[in-house]
Amino acid sequence: MNDFYTEQLVKKQTDMKDILIKAILVSATIVSFVIIMMYPIGLLLPIIMIVFDVFMFRRLNVEYEYLFLNGDLDIDKIMNKSKRKKVFNANVSDMELLAPVDAAELSQYRNARTLDFSSHTGQAKMYALVLSGQGETRKVIFEPNETIVEGFYMLAPRKVIR
Repeated sequence: MNDFYTEQLVKKQTDMKDILIKAILVSATIVSFVIIMMYPIGLLLPIIMIVFDVFMFRRLNVEYEYLFLNGDLDIDKIMNKSKRKKVFNANVSDMELLAPVDAAELSQYRNARTLDFSSHTGQAKMYALVLSGQGETRKVIFEPNETIVEGFYMLAPRKVIR
């Protein structure tokens, strides 16, 4: 009955990469319309491009849900508020360190494989969760609220830097 449970939803802000992808998609769609002006046989191409644009635009609308339950952190990616995909799962026992991204203690992990599940807004405090297991070191960038940080601290106080 002493379960420690909390969840948090973080909406990812549109960054330059997303804007560039959208611009390329719209440009390719416009080019497909120009192609059918020259070659009427390719009438199906603009229809395919419009369907592909709608599909990709929905996929670029992303939110992350952090779920912390008794030492397990699950991160789900929610696309267009309709499709959910589990992208990350970790346990406190695999944790090396949890610290703010600007902490000096993270300098030794700068070559670790990095996964970014943050909103990119710059308003919330971003943390790096360093994990080791299966022969590799991974660094996860995310924006936990104080309750999640407190949950990690309760289970592994020596591994958490606030």
